[in-house]
Amino acid sequence: MKLFYFILPLSFLTLNSCKENKPTNPLDQLKKDVYYLANDSLEGREIGTKGEKIAADYIAKRYETIGLSSYNNSYLHQIERKGNNPHDSSTYEKLIKGNNVIGFIDNKSKSNIIIGAHYDHLGWGEEGSLHLSENNIKAIHNGADDNASGVSALFYIANKLKDKKLNHNIYFIAFTGEEKGLWGSKYLTINDSSLISKTDAMINMDMVGRLDSNNRLAIYGVGTSPSFIPTLEKLNEKPKFSFKYDSSGIGPSDHTSFYLENIPVLHFFTGQHEDYHKPTDDAEKINFSGLEKVSSFITDLVLDLDKKEKIVFTKTKEKKTKSRSFNVTLGLIPDYLYDGKGMKVDGLKDDRPAKNAGLEKGDVVVKMDTITINSMNDYMDALGVFEPEQTIEITVIRNNKERTQQLTFD
Repeated sequence: MKLFYFILPLSFLTLNSCKENKPTNPLDQLKKDVYYLANDSLEGREIGTKGEKIAADYIAKRYETIGLSSYNNSYLHQIERKGNNPHDSSTYEKLIKGNNVIGFIDNKSKSNIIIGAHYDHLGWGEEGSLHLSENNIKAIHNGADDNASGVSALFYIANKLKDKKLNHNIYFIAFTGEEKGLWGSKYLTINDSSLISKTDAMINMDMVGRLDSNNRLAIYGVGTSPSFIPTLEKLNEKPKFSFKYDSSGIGPSDHTSFYLENIPVLHFFTGQHEDYHKPTDDAEKINFSGLEKVSSFITDLVLDLDKKEKIVFTKTKEKKTKSRSFNVTLGLIPDYLYDGKGMKVDGLKDDRPAKNAGLEKGDVVVKMDTITINSMNDYMDALGVFEPEQTIEITVIRNNKERTQQLTFD
């Protein structure tokens, strides 16, 4: 956690670092890229800040070093949106500017595959942070997993594909403004119809740096093309990931912008964790060998999809969700990769109801008061039933044994 201590000036990190001490293998390069982008000196890479600009310049320089072509004579493509600027309390809906960073492998094709990852994060955590501190002390949110991991994977894949003779042009896009609401990807799909109309598929990597010991990998959007699941299963014979599929093309990341343009999409994600949107999401917590494994798998996926003359788009049936409102939370992080009955706990926040009641990481919540919890949706629905300061009984499975204890909401 980085709380108001000496910060190196932004100028300390120069673009020359792309060339200095060049790593000898891909794993070392993944580490170098994540540590650069998640350094305190970039102050969390919030869109519209100096840190975001330095990150964009670094990405552009990496594209150049790899040998990617620039798009429309530049790697940097400015976007602008009106939005709240937490750094300027005297203004409302100030015009905020940032850059998508675009490079591509030009195979002289009439069709494209886009590989994307967002590079912006939460800055000092003044908006969107889950960090709670005494005296409202701000802290840098480095976003090593969210999403320096995805950007470093972008470089890895580009380097592996740059000398291949492929049937598609392969675009590598580092989006900005994702944390504000998919600003960068929305801007691109709205303003660049020539690129979008020729795109056969979009692959998104957001939070791919925490592969766990069970090799669990969530893949969203598998229902957006009939090609996807057979291809993924075939390619998984060797890496042996434990996949969790979700058919929907809509989710809280940049692939959604492309799905809404009738483009087949896949979104890769290694799971939620206790450091999500907190200052503790730092580079030393990345599973770099796992990140390389995921990056290599996506490389193979692109090579396989590239062989297909057409990647057919299928519109997915979106789940009907009720409008939810609730006055209480447990102060826990669910395990979004868990696919058994109940809601599995992946992390707990100090001095919140779940932790105070004695719940532990790994517990599976199966009942809250009289409500049976079979899924994440059941859990979310249950939160709408209870009131602050209410005491209930909560039942969990721990070490294959059921236990019930009292829990009092804040």
